[in-house]
Amino acid sequence: MSRTALRICPLCEATCGLTLTIEGTRVTGARGDREDVFSRGFICPKGASFGAVDGDPDRLRTPLVRRDGELREATWEEAFDAVAAGLRPVVERHGPHAVGVVLGNPNVHTMAGALYPQVLLGALGTRSVFTASTVDQMPKHVSCGLLYGDANAIPVPDLDHTDHLLLIGANPLESNGSLCTAADFPGKLKALKARGGTLTVIDPRRTRTAKLADRHIAVRPGTDALLLAAMTYVLFEEHLVDLGELAPHVQGVDEVREQVREFTPEAVAEACDVDAAEIRVLARELAAAPTAAVYGRIGSCTVPHGTLASWLVDVLNILTGNLDRPGGALFPQAATDRTPRPAGPGRGFALGRWFSRVSQYPEAKGELPLSALAEEIDTETAEGEPIRALIAVASNPVLSAPDGARLDKALDSLDFMVSVDPYLNETARHADVVLPPPPPSQSPHHDFAFNTLAVRNQVRYSRPAIPLEPGRMAETEILARLILAATGMHGADPAAVDTMVIDQTLAKAVKDPNSPVHGRDPGEVAAQLTGDTGPERRLDMMLRLGPYGDGFGVRPDGLTLQRLLAHPHGIDLGPLTSRLPQPLKTRSGKVELLPQPIADDLPRLRQAMSERADGLVLVGRRHLRSNNSWMHNVPALTGGTNRCTLHIHPEDAERLGVTDGAPVRVKGAGGEVTAPAEITDALRRGVVSLPHGWGHDRPGTRLNHASADPGVNVNQLLDGSLLDPLSGNAVLNGVPVEVAALIAPL
Repeated sequence: MSRTALRICPLCEATCGLTLTIEGTRVTGARGDREDVFSRGFICPKGASFGAVDGDPDRLRTPLVRRDGELREATWEEAFDAVAAGLRPVVERHGPHAVGVVLGNPNVHTMAGALYPQVLLGALGTRSVFTASTVDQMPKHVSCGLLYGDANAIPVPDLDHTDHLLLIGANPLESNGSLCTAADFPGKLKALKARGGTLTVIDPRRTRTAKLADRHIAVRPGTDALLLAAMTYVLFEEHLVDLGELAPHVQGVDEVREQVREFTPEAVAEACDVDAAEIRVLARELAAAPTAAVYGRIGSCTVPHGTLASWLVDVLNILTGNLDRPGGALFPQAATDRTPRPAGPGRGFALGRWFSRVSQYPEAKGELPLSALAEEIDTETAEGEPIRALIAVASNPVLSAPDGARLDKALDSLDFMVSVDPYLNETARHADVVLPPPPPSQSPHHDFAFNTLAVRNQVRYSRPAIPLEPGRMAETEILARLILAATGMHGADPAAVDTMVIDQTLAKAVKDPNSPVHGRDPGEVAAQLTGDTGPERRLDMMLRLGPYGDGFGVRPDGLTLQRLLAHPHGIDLGPLTSRLPQPLKTRSGKVELLPQPIADDLPRLRQAMSERADGLVLVGRRHLRSNNSWMHNVPALTGGTNRCTLHIHPEDAERLGVTDGAPVRVKGAGGEVTAPAEITDALRRGVVSLPHGWGHDRPGTRLNHASADPGVNVNQLLDGSLLDPLSGNAVLNGVPVEVAALIAPL
C-alpha cells in the first residue's frame, strides 16, 4: 500500500518542499508540495529524481574497514574501534594539527552536517581544516566579513520586489541559485520581467539565464572585478552615488572614490573586452532604477580577483543605496540564528590568524585552501608536522580540488583515513574506514545554512519519511560517535555529544543579558526542551532562543519545535526587511567600505588592466540535473545535454581543425585530458568550457553508472598554484589552456 510523506529536498540550495510517494520502504515518486510555504509546488529534475537518488543500489549499506589492504564489510562496532585505533595515536604522537578534516558540499544539505562538524573541530583542536568553500564561495565570505564584520552576513537580492537585477558569473536557471536560496529562481526572474523590471547578465557564456536577460555582456573571463570597478568609477564621476538611508551606517566612501579613480571604463575596456560606453550604461541603469540589486556568484568568485569582485558587488549595492532596503539586497533572518544582539561595535573579522605549513597560505574563516591539501600531506618542512591522518565528511576532493592526481597519491601515504560517505568514490576508496550514512528519506531535515540566505524568511522541518532501515545508523549518530572516537572518548554514549552542546549553549545563554533566558537556571531551561532525539532537542533549543522563538516561555506565541511540527508545510515568517545596523559586527559598528586587506590588494587589480590573455581560456559550467560530483551515478540525472564535452566557439574550432563530436586534447598547467568537442556559439570566442565534477574512471570505486560514462576531470588541468590571495579560493575560471584536435578534419 502506498502512502505520501513530506520532505524538504536536499539536492540543491533551492530547498523545495516535496511530496514523496512511498511504497513499503521505497520512494517511488516525488512531486512539488503545493502547500509548502516557500516553494509553492516548484520542483526541478533533481527533486523529481529524489527516489532514484535515495534508492541508488550503489549506496553503501554497511561500514567498510580495510583489512589486509582491502576494504571489507564490517559491523559498526568494528568500524568505530578501527577509527579510534587509527586516529588517537596520530593525535597523541604528532598533535591535533596532524589530523586534517575536509568537509564537502553535501554537509550543508543535511542536519548532521550542520550540527556536528564544528563540534568535531572544536573538540579535536586541529587547524588543518579544508572545505568546499575554497573552490566555490570563500571570496564572498571574506568580503562580507571585512565589510560587515561577520563572514556569514551575506545580503541576498530581494528577487520578489526588485526593479533591476544585475547578475555576474551566475546562472540560476541551471544552479537554482547559490548563496541565495530561492525556490523557483527561474520563475522569479520571469516575474521580474513581467512586472517591467530589467535583467542584466554578465557572463562569457550565453547561458539559459543570459538568454532570458534584457542585456547580456559577454565579458572576458576573469575580468569581473575590473568591470565592476569601472562601474563604481562611473557612479562617482557622474555624481550618481546616493547612499540614502544607509549614509549614517557607512564609512570609507571617500576612500573608495580615491581608490577607483584609475579604473575608468576606457582603461578597463580592452582587458574586459566590453565597450566603455556600455560600461557607463550599466552603471547609469543601476543608479537610475527605483530599486536594484547586484548579485555575483561562482563565476566571479573562482577567478584571480574573486574577493575584490565580491567586495565590489556590495560596494555597488551600497553606493546606489540598495543595500538593506526592500527591492535591493537584504540580510535574511533565519529562525535558528542567535538572539539578535543590540547594534554596536563588534570584534570584527580577521584574516591570516594562522598559515598553512608549506606555502604559508593565510587561513580564512578558520579554513585553509583546499588546493593546499595535497602539499600539506606529502611535503615535509621544518614548520610543524604534515597531515598524517584525514577525516573526510561528504567530500570528494580528488575530483573537486585542483591537481587531483597529486592528491590521489598523497592520500595513499596517510597513516590513517576515515571517510563518511554513502559511496565508495574516488576519495573514499583511499580510506581505512568508510562510514555510510543512510539515504535522505531515512534522515530528518532542517536547513540551518540555507535559511540564512533565503529570499524570504521561513522555517520548515521534515522528520524521516521512512524509518531507519535495520543495520543502518543515523548520520547524526555516526558523526557523534566519530567525535567521541577522535577525541579519546570512544565507547561513550553518543547522546553525550548533544547533551554537552545543549549544556554549553544554555550555560552561555543564561549569562548573556541579551538572551531571553538571562539569569535563569540552565537546568530548568534544558528540562523544557522537547524532541525525540538529541538533534531535535538541539533544534528546539535553537528555535526557542532565536529571533522568532518563545524564549522558553517569555513569548508564548513564539517558535518551538512542537509548533513547527504542527505546521508540516512550514511557517512563513514574512518578507526580508531592513535590519541595519543590527547585523554589523565591525569594530566601528559601521559598514567599513574600504577594509585594509582590500586596499592592499587593489594594486594587483590595477596591474591586471594592462594584462592580456593570449590564446584560449577555460571556464566551467553547471547543469540543472547535476550538483558537483555526487549525482553522476543516477541515470535519470545524466545523459541528454548533461554530458562532459568541451564547448568551443565555431571560429575557434575552425581555426584549430576541431570537428563536432571529435576528441580534442585540452592541456593546462596541471596536466591534460581528452574530451569530445561540442561546437557552439553560446560562448564567446577565445573561451572553452568543461563541466565540473566528472572523471569517474579511477579503479576501486563502486559507482557503476558513473564509471560507465566517466567523463574527464577539469580540475586535473590545474596545478593548484593559482589562488585568490585574500580568500585562498582556487582559480578555476579564466585559466589558460591549449586545445588540439586529435582527429584531422576530412
